[in-house]
Amino acid sequence: MSKSRREFLTETSLGLLAAATPLAAATPCLGQEQQPGLPPGAPPAFGTAHPMGPQVSPATFGEAEKLVQVELNEAERALAASSWRVSMAPLYERRTGPHKVDLEPGLAPYSLWNPVLPGQKAGPARDRFIRSHADPGPLPAKDEDIAFAPLMQLSRWVEQRKLSSEQLTRLYLERIAKYDPELRCVITLTPELALAQAKRADEEIAAGKYRGPLHGIPWGGKDLLDTAGIPTTYGAEPFRNRVPAKDAAVVQRLNESGAVLVAKLSLGSLALNDVWFGGQTMNPWLLEEGSSGSSAGPGAATAAALVGFSIGSETGGSIVSPSMRCGVTGLRPTYGRVSRTGAMTLCWSLDKLGPMARSVEDTMLVLHAISGPDAGDLSSVPSKLDFDAGASVQGLRVGYFPDWMTHNPATDVDRAALETVKKVGMIPVEVSIPNWPYDSLDLILFAEGAAAFEELTLSHGLDQLKVQTFDAWPNLFRQARFLSAVDFVQADRLRRKVAEEMARVFSEVDLLLVPSLRDEMLTITNFTGHPSLTLRAGFVEVSQARSDWAPDPSRPLPKFSPPRRVPHGVTLIGRLFDEGTMASAGLALERAFGVAGERPPGF
Repeated sequence: MSKSRREFLTETSLGLLAAATPLAAATPCLGQEQQPGLPPGAPPAFGTAHPMGPQVSPATFGEAEKLVQVELNEAERALAASSWRVSMAPLYERRTGPHKVDLEPGLAPYSLWNPVLPGQKAGPARDRFIRSHADPGPLPAKDEDIAFAPLMQLSRWVEQRKLSSEQLTRLYLERIAKYDPELRCVITLTPELALAQAKRADEEIAAGKYRGPLHGIPWGGKDLLDTAGIPTTYGAEPFRNRVPAKDAAVVQRLNESGAVLVAKLSLGSLALNDVWFGGQTMNPWLLEEGSSGSSAGPGAATAAALVGFSIGSETGGSIVSPSMRCGVTGLRPTYGRVSRTGAMTLCWSLDKLGPMARSVEDTMLVLHAISGPDAGDLSSVPSKLDFDAGASVQGLRVGYFPDWMTHNPATDVDRAALETVKKVGMIPVEVSIPNWPYDSLDLILFAEGAAAFEELTLSHGLDQLKVQTFDAWPNLFRQARFLSAVDFVQADRLRRKVAEEMARVFSEVDLLLVPSLRDEMLTITNFTGHPSLTLRAGFVEVSQARSDWAPDPSRPLPKFSPPRRVPHGVTLIGRLFDEGTMASAGLALERAFGVAGERPPGF
């Protein structure tokens, strides 16, 4: 099967580069003039623009061929070189010529990715949301027992006025002050705002104006969500003083739900891995390693009970990976369900926002509050959410890949989870997919990312980032300037082919159970837009710290003897817009696993 993401970045990305422009001409007359001496009615032609750009030679094309892995003969190179300045170089005029046009940061591409294939309907036919009705029990005497309680309990205590929002908010602020110095998961603390929101929540609840399960609950947002008047830094040095004027759509919805913002949480710079301008965010379960990224802060803060829940984002694994490593529950919604208006753009056709919490039901309580389209996000769509916390899972068909369960990154925990599927009444079904080069889809990610941060790349603002390795954004965005537009289109066509293959798989099963960090499925489902739910399923032992970065012999990772015990999660993949079924299965497995309540030592 395809290589791991780390191997792909290490060995393959250079081979995908090309000297061709990333934009193709739409018509033969752009930037061209009618040639003098031609008879009336003669149409404009390709190759007649004013010469632009530097001179190129056949040798230039000979070297560029090595990047794009094509081969021209001597005559073809000579013809291409002699005509380049009047045919292809003028296409750069949008960026380099006298008619340069600036593209505003909020301007999305014209083409939109729609995860629902033509002729198909996706998602439930009705809106229904039924949370569990279990008694939350008495309020614990110990503060840490309150802090680590799942949202479904916290919300009942607040609703029943056994616990005030202000009390809970102060508790989390105190825990942040105590534990953030070693975790480095908070970029901006918002105590004044939080206490004001908490006071208002208590007053409203006392007056009988209860807004719902998030009312009065402290939360933390990944610091790529705009917050009016509060820094939103993207975890990156060039933006550390950036203060937006408006709240992101998700922040607005959480404000409307009565939630209390206590902190803007860390992310790897520009949403890659777990290193930001304040350092590396660490894993509460194993302080010698990073928490994984890019939703590093949400993963660490939720695992260490510094917030009631958090909002992360995912483009290619940024909710799944930190949820796995930090032992929390992460829900990546269907692409298009949650509006990204006011969130940093890395990749228009891939970015997704979703909840990270300490139980499966917690994530659904948050998803219910933040779902829905917004005019600022052209890819957001109306969708229904059908969830019943008491629904039966008997007979649900759970697809799995037999070969994946016997090879890394699968563990005994993954294999035991497959057996648990049977114990709770679901039916395991073997499935398969073609052996295609799924990682080649990352060409789209690199090209869109480089486009999103074009100005920062060309102005050398990327030089300010802490990490300048070959597998970090600065190098990848520079390399992506040379990706082939033709190969971008072909990757986009492959994307549709993969989506059709996933539609076939989901015609056979109701959901999938996969090893969380299996690279093919991480890549496939992020590009097809399918939802995922990552939940703790057990524990494994590791003898070496783990990293999101490609191996660096000059910086060996810490080793442990004896090995350290850390949480391990599995991931469910649902049908498009069918998060309710996926969550019902997750709830059944969570109860059967019986490990969600264990806490990281020392917190």
